[in-house]
This record gives sequence, structure tokens and C-alpha cells, in this order.
Amino acid sequence: MYSFERLFRLHSGKEHLRKKRIVVPHSTEDEELSELLKLYKGNKIRTTKYSLLSFLPKNLFEQLHRFANVYFIFLAALNFVPVVEAFQPEISLIPIILVLSVTAVKDIWEDYCRFKVDHLINRLLTQKTYVDKCWMDVRVGDFVRLSCNEIIPADMLLLYSSDPRGVCYIETANLDGETNLKQREVVSGLPLQGVEFTPESFCSRIECENPKNDLSRFRGYIEHSSGVRIGLQSSNLLLRSCTIRNTETVIGIVVYAGHETKAMMNNSGPRYKRSQLEKRLNMDILWCVVLLIIMCLSAAIGHGLWLKNLNDPVFQVDDETSPALAGFYVFWTMIIVLQVLIPISLYVSIEVVKLGQIYFIHNDLALYNEQLDSRIQCRALNITEDLGQIQYLFSDKTGTLTENKMVFRRCSIYGVEYPHEENGKNQYYCSYIHQYLCVCFTKLRISSSLCSLICPLHCVHMNGNQYVFTLVPDPQLVRKLKLLCSPVVHLSDCSSGNTSTLELSYITDFFLALAICNTVVVSSPSQSPHEPSSGSLEEIKQMFQRFKETGSLTFSTPPKNSTDRSDTGQESKREAASLKGELDSSDRREREDGVENLNREMDSDGDTHSELLYEAESPDEAALVHAAQAYCCTLRCRTAESLLVDLPGLGSLAVPLLHILPFDSNRKRMSVVVRHPLTGQVVVYTKGADSVIMDLAETPKEHAQEIYSHIREQTQKHLDSYAREGLRTLCIAKKCLDEEEYDVWLKDQLLAESSIENREELLLASAERLETNLTLLGTTGIVDRLQEEVPETIETLQRAGIKVWVLTGDKQETAINIAYACKLLHANDQLLTANCGSKNACAALLEELKLEVQCGEGSMTDLTARVESSLGSVAGFILVIDGRTLNWALQEELKSNFLELTCRCKAVICCRSTPLQKSQVVQLIRDQLGVMTLAVGDGANDVSMIQVADVGIGISGQEGMQAVMSSDFAISRFKHLSKLLLVHGHWCYSRLANMILYFIYKNVMYVNLLFWYQFFCGFSGSVMTNSWVLIFFNLIFTSIPPLIYGILDQDTPADTLMEQPELYQAAHTSKVYVPNMFWITVLDAFYQSLVCFFVPYFAFAGSDVGELSFGSPINTSALLIILLHQVIESKTLTWIHILVLVLSGSSYFGFVLLFSVLCVTCSPPTNPLGVETLQMSQPLFYIICILTIVMALLPRYTQTHILAYNQMDRMNAEKYSRRMLCWTRSHSRGNRLSVCADNAGLEPSVAEVVS
Repeated sequence: MYSFERLFRLHSGKEHLRKKRIVVPHSTEDEELSELLKLYKGNKIRTTKYSLLSFLPKNLFEQLHRFANVYFIFLAALNFVPVVEAFQPEISLIPIILVLSVTAVKDIWEDYCRFKVDHLINRLLTQKTYVDKCWMDVRVGDFVRLSCNEIIPADMLLLYSSDPRGVCYIETANLDGETNLKQREVVSGLPLQGVEFTPESFCSRIECENPKNDLSRFRGYIEHSSGVRIGLQSSNLLLRSCTIRNTETVIGIVVYAGHETKAMMNNSGPRYKRSQLEKRLNMDILWCVVLLIIMCLSAAIGHGLWLKNLNDPVFQVDDETSPALAGFYVFWTMIIVLQVLIPISLYVSIEVVKLGQIYFIHNDLALYNEQLDSRIQCRALNITEDLGQIQYLFSDKTGTLTENKMVFRRCSIYGVEYPHEENGKNQYYCSYIHQYLCVCFTKLRISSSLCSLICPLHCVHMNGNQYVFTLVPDPQLVRKLKLLCSPVVHLSDCSSGNTSTLELSYITDFFLALAICNTVVVSSPSQSPHEPSSGSLEEIKQMFQRFKETGSLTFSTPPKNSTDRSDTGQESKREAASLKGELDSSDRREREDGVENLNREMDSDGDTHSELLYEAESPDEAALVHAAQAYCCTLRCRTAESLLVDLPGLGSLAVPLLHILPFDSNRKRMSVVVRHPLTGQVVVYTKGADSVIMDLAETPKEHAQEIYSHIREQTQKHLDSYAREGLRTLCIAKKCLDEEEYDVWLKDQLLAESSIENREELLLASAERLETNLTLLGTTGIVDRLQEEVPETIETLQRAGIKVWVLTGDKQETAINIAYACKLLHANDQLLTANCGSKNACAALLEELKLEVQCGEGSMTDLTARVESSLGSVAGFILVIDGRTLNWALQEELKSNFLELTCRCKAVICCRSTPLQKSQVVQLIRDQLGVMTLAVGDGANDVSMIQVADVGIGISGQEGMQAVMSSDFAISRFKHLSKLLLVHGHWCYSRLANMILYFIYKNVMYVNLLFWYQFFCGFSGSVMTNSWVLIFFNLIFTSIPPLIYGILDQDTPADTLMEQPELYQAAHTSKVYVPNMFWITVLDAFYQSLVCFFVPYFAFAGSDVGELSFGSPINTSALLIILLHQVIESKTLTWIHILVLVLSGSSYFGFVLLFSVLCVTCSPPTNPLGVETLQMSQPLFYIICILTIVMALLPRYTQTHILAYNQMDRMNAEKYSRRMLCWTRSHSRGNRLSVCADNAGLEPSVAEVVS
């Protein structure tokens, strides 16, 4: 009865596991829950594929998935059948055993490396219930204690932190590559902080979702003994493989272990992609099979007819077997004899060649970034040749084309623009100084701290491999901020015009939002946490109260022209007059003292804040926090419940943090809910994309309509101006809540946080309910300059025939300006803009744009197209489409029209596009056009695009390593694409394609020698050579030279490929490896085999030479023809090539001579003793070999040199026309002004665009 109940509970537990997971301490006394915990997986991991018992059967099973291996095993078994036996059965096993063994050794070595890593990880020590245990012994429900710098062994719910604020910091570099610290919080409602945690004190019950691979998502709740439920989220979860930082001790309870952890569920291993060349090869192997069957059928039919017509034979013939049955037997005998027509060693050779190619790519110094000490990473080992066939390139903008090192460039507050002109002048100069110093100091091995001292403008501070640009504050904004030092604002002292209290409150809220509306982690190792100054808090509150009262009564309209700040409104003058009488002499002295203190504070800002370190999840956040710090609005400390902020003239203030509504791609904004430290009011600070924030701005009341409308109008003008300059824009807004309004929202928010089902949807709806009727404070403009050599790289890729698309989430104006700066868009190009408000409008616009493009193409002259196409700058159409229109264009009804339009465009720029849209665009082009696509990006939002493309390239930049970890190749700079594609891609494709053709050629050529012999031996399946030479000819004697050829050959020098990118386009338009080349190679092999067989045949005609003596010059000639054929095809001959060729020839002669001298019964029924030594001692042998070689290779030699001459002549003609066109353009342009991404005063349409 007990066992039945136990089984019933186990069954019900398993059913429960399918829905959700319950976690309690492992020491629970509840028997049912204890049994439930045992059903969860342990923490021991195993990533190996094999065990000692399973290796042999499992590895053989995997290798049998290759058709070639199955084919050769079948032939080896067939040769054991006496009726169809072609030669010694044991010899037929050698090739397949050798190939299977080499592959097995490679697989077992890779698996052994995985085993060592697993063993090391499983044996790591951790404190399980305060006892040191191995990781493999940790189970769900165990309490684990970790110290600083220890790695987390399993996914744990954070229950205790030695930090009194209840937070801890983790580094996720082992998980997603990001080195920035992430903050995690103890589960709220646990009164365990500040006292030593004991497992016995934990009596709560955890219920959470089943294991999922989403790193950023965790849903569940914890139910305390009192029955109160608290929602759990990802900020409460410590993930396996992360490292504890800046926290002395943390304690957590394991909720997921082993292969159920998020890290292991995301560990899918290296991705496998099939290259286009491999797909083409499989088809050609099938054609080889067809040829083999045709040849074997011909032999079978010929043998049957020969037997049928044979009368009075002088030798013994099996009369009992009918001609038809004898022909059937010969068919299978010929399958065995001609088996080498299928290149068994080709697949292994391709893998070896690709490893060699990757080695040279990996060690190319031109692809090495000395500044970051980073080289190219080849993560996919089987698609190197696809780099040489790219036709479409899809690129992200931020961090890919640009540096992604953001610098606060401009801002607009209260409708007034602050251009930070001095900052704009110094920005580019300092960045180039930084690059120069980095290179110099790296070479001289000088420390990075010295770089900061030498920099003449003190604008570059080195911090590892990053630099922080010190902001130069705008003078007008500084003067207005100084007014905060006075308890009463005296409006007549601002030299550029009067400043109202409302404007001053806008400025204060603006910089406060920049400082606190983020997830930045603050660390200050040499400073203790700052406490708010309580002595002056009452005075500060009184001052803000007067701000509030005055601001609610009086409004000052911002100047109509933000650059002219000398005009003041009549209302401001009346306000100044009314407030002037309130100031007595003591107030003036106090205000003057405060201004002097603020001056000293801003002057010493670098010393005061030099020890503060900001760890931001994105460069944008870091730039905004540094900008606030430059204006003395400094984020000092962050806890789970509060923020410590310095405000100019007010000192340090503790800001209670109520909620953080993180950024997501749907809302395109983030918010923080705080309680104002001075007014006590609940305030929501929001920052986000201008397209979203402007729509959420409040509708002003009647008495304030003029001022708010004017602020909105001026801010929109500034946003458009920033976008034209190529700046990244964000809008800042706030909202004040009543206590009742906040309580209603808080109730819904807590319900959403504690929900397990539909949690994301509920949180999104809750955030959207809060983020309405916002008060627009201002906007920011952040500059992100282009990476070096981006314009030259894009121009080079376009000249190579690669279409470049830019897929970005930025504004349309920003993307267009960057396109001009990087030379994707030229002055003579025609811009097509697609911005639609509905699906029907989108359909109509696509039709209209198609007609416009067709008309435009008809007006272009053929001469212009021919001449300018060599430069890649032919005038064309550039399509710019926004995210909403793109969403409609990708729908099934409009997909074909959109595709037709983009095919006629020179380039496409997709703005405001989501990660899903990026992947959809790449997939559309790849599938519908059947072209080779490449996607390059640097952030997590580019991962889907990178994975969908045929070749995905990640850039290791400022947004973590998610893109790199999902890519096939990883580079550090966009400029490396040119050499990676034009040189290494071209070489890899050319080498591998020619090597495959060479393998097919040598196999077909040698097999045909055996086939021609059948016409003179009654199609009996006999051969004119011994079986050992037959097997080793392709397996050993001629196998190594193609490998060297595939790794080292260079059909064109690297400098030529870089100078003439058109060669890349010519390579994949002429296509080295196409069906017609396959058949040309087969025909050439047939011709050479005919020469190689019939020259010795006619030379020995009428003689009594034996079959082995007849085969000796044939084998020798065939070997030398095959080796010299490769010499003719090779464009590069080094000492390595010559050495390998000599060793291959020597191995053949050494083997056959030793075989002829020593072996008597090695190749029954024939006797090779003395055959080779006799033949090689006769002059006729050498005459036959020389004549055969010359006649066989003469056509190939002539064709190769004619093609090389024609190619060189065409290259010289293109080079001449390009120089003439450059000369014409340079003399026709004159002295025109240049345009760059930071110069908005010039129109790109009338000037040449330079970076």
C-alpha cells in the first residue's frame, strides 16, 4: 500500500513538472516535496558525444551518414564474393579503413577535449550548505554560499548578500561575453539582510517556470510562511557560469541545475552550415556515380557479347555460365575495379584544406587589431569558400559602421538649444590623438595611465582599451545652473537673458533624469558611500518649494531663436521686477557665495569624480551619465531601494527608487519611478526614442498651452537638426503622480510581477498605462563617429559587385546622413523615400517607385554605365524605407513588388527596423533571389540577422559579445571585411573549387585507363597493374599535392585583389566550379587517358610484352601527367610545392621498385617480380613516358596560358579606364567643399561626400 501511494505521488509529481517547478529547501520534512526534488536533474554536466562503450558503434553510425563511406564499405564487402572478386579482398579494405580511422581519431580527440573540460567543471568546489562540495554534487533545493570572484555553479535564487543594501554584482562574460557588471537583488520581503543567514530560517516555498533558454527572462513567485506572495524576476536570479564581483558573500537556493540551467540550455555547440560548394559537390558525386554505372554496364554488355561470339577459345573459359549471367557478374567486378572514380579521400581532404585555410586567415596580421589585441575568429570551419561568393551584404550601423563610443554632443532643454560648440571642436581631434597614442604606447610598452598625462587637451582618459571623452560644458547652461546656488532666483543676473524658475526646474529635472534613468552600476573603491546632508535639507526643501510656487504662477516662453538669447519677454521682466524686491543684502551675499562655490565645484570636477567608475550596459547610457556628471549632477551610489545623487548647489541627495521599467524593443523607452527627495512627490522619469516620447507628451492646459506648444515645436526642430547631423537622439520626459494614482498603478504592477502566465504582456501593459501624458523636458544628441576606412571599404565592396544594405534602428535622417558620410550614398544618386501610413498606401507607393526607377534606368546611357561601373559609383537609386512601411512591404501581398524594386536599386537603407525585420529582410533576399548573403553586426539585436544569413560576421565592439558568439566569423573592425572577402574569400573559393575539380580529374583519368584496357581483355575486369598500386595510386601517391595546392595556391596576389576589387566579381560571375567546368574537366580527363593508354599500346603493338610490363609505362606516365597537370594549374610554386611533388613521385618509384624486387606472391595471380626494374632499364620506357606526357598536357598548357593572357589584358584595360575616369572627375570638380557626418551646414547633394 505504501509503495502504491509512493508511485502515485511520483506520477503526480511528474505530471506537475510539466506545468511548473516547485523548489523548497532540500532538508524539508515534507516527504512528497522531497520526492519531487529528486525528480529534478543533478548539476553534473556531460557535453561529450561518446563513452567507452558507445564510441565505436556511435561513431560508425555517424560516419555512415556519408554516402561515400557506405558505398566503399559495400564495395569492400562485395570483393569478398568469389564470383565478382577483382583482386585480393584484404586490399580492398585498406582505403575505407584508413578514411574511417582518420575521421574517428579526429572525433575522439575532439570528444576527449570536451571530456577534460567537463571533468574540470564538475570537480570545481563550492559551499553546499556551508560544506565544500563538487559542482556535480549540487542539487535543486540546496543552499549555496559563494564569495567574491567565485563562479556560480547553478542557477540560484539570491536570498542573502553581505551588502547591507541587499544587492550583489555579477560579471556575465562567460555567459554572453559582456564584461560590464550587472546588479542582482535579494528577493524582496526577506528580513535576512544584515544578519547571518541560516538555512533553518528559510521556510518559504518557491514556484517558478520550467527551465527555458531565455537568459533575460525568469518568472515565478516566492510564498512566505505568512501566505504572502512576492513576484520573482530575472534580477533575483544568479545564472550558472557568471562570476561574483564586488560582493563579499552571497547565499542562494538552487532552482535549476546541470543541463536545466540557462547556460547549458544555450550551449548548442558550433553551428553547422553547408556551403554552396559542398552542395554542388554532392551533385557532381552523383554524376560520377552515373558515369561509373554507364562504364560498368558497357563492360557487362561487352563481356556478354564477347562470350556469345567466342568460338573455339585457345584458353580456358567457363562454359557453364550463360553470357547474361557472366555479364551480370562482370558488372559488379567492374564496380570494384573502377571504385576510385568516386573520390573517397575527397571529403577528408576538404576538411584538411579548410583547416589550413582557417589557420592562415587567423594569422593574417592585416586582420589583427593592435589596439584591442584582437584577431579574427573563425567559428564556422566549413564555409570558408562562401566568403568568395558574397553578393549581398547587410550591415548594422551603430557599432558596425560607427565606433559605438558615444559622446554627448548637444542638448535641448525647455526648447532652448545648447550646442556645446567647444566640445564639437575638440571631439575629433581628441579621438585621433587617442588612436595615435594607443598605437605609439602599445609599441613602446608604455602604461595607459601615462597616456592621460601626455594628452595635451586633457580630453582623453585611458581606461583599459576604452577612452572616455571629457565633456566641455556649454557656457550658457553653466551660467543658468549657477543660479541654483541662490535660495531665491534673481533673474536679472543671467548675462544672456533672464531665466525663469520654470526653465530652471526643467534644467534640474533634465539632468536628474540623465543621472538616474538608467541601470548604470556605480563603483568607487577608494570612497565610502556618501550620505545626504541632513543639516541643510530643510533649506533645500524651502528653496524647491519656492521654485514650485513661483513656477506654477509664472511661465517664461523660450526664445524663438535658440541662438539669440539676448531677447527677453515682457513676462520675464515683470517676474524679475516682482522678485527683485524680495532680495535683501544678506540674500545677495549668500547667493554670491553660492556662485563662487559652484565655480570651484565645476573647476575641480575632474578631481572629485575621477574615482567614480560607471559600468553601463550600453555606451548611450554611459555617455548620458558622464554628461550629467560634467554639470555636477553626479550619480554617486546605487542600491536596490535608493540612489545617491549630487545636484549643483544642493549637495548629495538620497532619491528613493520605487521601480525600474527597463527598456524593451516594443516600448522603445525606459522609465524609473522615484520619490522626489525634496517635494516627496512620486515622479516618473522617462527617456526613449523621439518618435515614441513625442507621441506620449501631455496635452497642456489652456493657461500653459502656449509655453508647452512652443517647447514641443522648438524641440522637434532641434531633433530634426540633430538627425541631419547624424546624431543619435533621445527625448527626456517626466510625469508627476498623485498618491492615489500611484497606489492604483502599483496594485496592477505587483500583480503583473507575481504572475507566471502572460507576465511579459501584463508588465508591458502596466508600463504603458504609466507612461502617458508625459511632460517633455528636452532632448539629447550623441555623436557616434565612423570607424576608420569605412567609406573606402564600402566603395571597394561595391566595386567588387556586392550590394550593401544598411539595416538600422536609427532615425531616417540620421541613417541618410551616415550613408552620405560612408559613401554608400553619392551626390549623383537619386534618393527614393518610402514612408507610408497604411498598407494600401504602401502598395501604391511601391508601384510608383518601380515606374520611377524604370524610367530612370532608361534615361541612363550605356556608356556611363560601362565606364562608371568599374568605380562602383555609377549613378543609381537608393531606397530609404522606415520600419512601419517595411513591415507592410514584407507581407506576402507586397513582397514581390518590394523585391523587384530593391533589385533595381543600388543600395537600400532600412530605418527604425526591429531585429525581427532585419532577419526577415535577409531571409527574403536569400530565399527569393537565391544569392549568397552576408550579415554583419555587433549587438544582440543583430543576432537573428547574423544567424539567418549564409555567412554571419560579428564585430567585437561595445555592446557585448552576443553577435560574436552567434557568428561564423568575428572581426574587430568593419574595414577588415575588404581583405577577408576580396582576398581570403577569393583565395578560399578558388583553391577549393580547383582542388575539387583536380580530384575529379585525376580519378576519372586513372579509372579510364582501366576502362580502355577492358576492350582488349574481353571486358573480363582484368587490370594491367597489380592491386597494390591500384589502391595506393589515389590514396597515397597523388593525395598530398592537392592538399598543398588547396592551402597555399594564390591565383592572384593579395595586393592586386585589393587594388582591383572587380576581380572578385569576375570570379563569382565566371564561377570556377560550375556544371560546365565539371564536364570540361571530365572530357579533359578522357582525352588524357586516351593518350596515356594508346601511346604505349601502339608502341608495344605486335610484341610479346606481358600485361604488367604493358601497364608499367602507363602507370608512370599517368602519375607524371597528373602531377605536372597540377603544376600547370598552380599559379604559385613555392619550395613546399616542389618538395611535395618530388616526394610524391619518389614514393611511387620507391614503392614499385621495392615491390618488384622483394614481392613474389603479393599480388596473385600475377607475379610482379623484376617487372619494374626491367622496364625502367630500357630506353623505350622513357621515350614512351615523355611522348605521352607532352601529347596529354599540350592542350591544357595552351588553354591555361591563353586564358591568363586574356585576363591580364582585360585587367590592364580596366585599370587604364579607371585612371582616366578618376583624372576626368578630379579636374571637373574643382575646389568644392566637403561634407561629413558632423557638418550640417552643407548639403550632400551639391558636394562630394567624404568621411
